[in-house]
Amino acid sequence: MADSKKILVADDESHILHVVSLKLTNAGYTVVTASDGQEAFELASAQRPDLLITDYHMPQLSGIELCQKLRQYPATTGIPTIMLTARGYALEPADTEQNGISRMLTKPFSPRQLLAAVNEMLGIVMQAA
Repeated sequence: MADSKKILVADDESHILHVVSLKLTNAGYTVVTASDGQEAFELASAQRPDLLITDYHMPQLSGIELCQKLRQYPATTGIPTIMLTARGYALEPADTEQNGISRMLTKPFSPRQLLAAVNEMLGIVMQAA
């Protein structure tokens, strides 16, 4: 069941945090938010979410730096990650694999597209409404 899964969403754009949080909460997930990479690292370390959704460009730590830092600690190394990027910012496959990034989504993305990616990554099969 989705409600047993905790998702950390890190983005410095408040409207993205709001839309993503609302969509995931409505789908039954527990959502924790951070507005910069350092806050996200601290929350991930303390709360050990089942999934991380992070923006690429953020203050304090970028999404890549956040992923690199999380991979240094046994407690957070296995957190699957969805990276949100602005159009035109692509990461090499080696960068995504090396930093534990499971999926890339380009902004603007649809909340439905994001939810489908989250459900797939967490192995949640949603019943048709």
